[in-house]
Amino acid sequence: MSSYPVYRVENAMTMQDPDMPSPRYHNTIFIETWEDGYKSGRTCHVIGDLVTGMSYDTRIDQDPELDKAFVAKHFLGTINVSDYPDRLNEILRELPGPGKQKSFNPKTMRTEQHKSPGVFYEPGETRPAMVKCTEWTVNQAIPALFEAGVLHKSDEP
Repeated sequence: MSSYPVYRVENAMTMQDPDMPSPRYHNTIFIETWEDGYKSGRTCHVIGDLVTGMSYDTRIDQDPELDKAFVAKHFLGTINVSDYPDRLNEILRELPGPGKQKSFNPKTMRTEQHKSPGVFYEPGETRPAMVKCTEWTVNQAIPALFEAGVLHKSDEP
């Protein structure tokens, strides 16, 4: 095999963020390598939350369709065996993970979106959209892999 199929996978979240449109899914990149059994591979994603910030994480994983939280798998293209896993991880580790975007506001006694820690938005003030795993995966990680020439468009495997 000279290349591996690459997918964007959506999994249901155990708890939705009340400040973000629902439903939302945890989005990951899955490279199907069969290195740990039938349809297994590597999951690449960001972990964390909007209060502490998020960071890149990768692990060898089972077929995503076996996960109880599985919702959908979207074929993206292929990655050459020579780019896996070193070049793949090099590119994804360079991308900044979504930072801290919420903190506890003692005035309202709620965890709220902030401009910077300790500086909260006033009622009615326009707030930018928050960035989580979906935005990191779809808007940063996948385009970076295509731009670097690591992810290649191809027909379904």
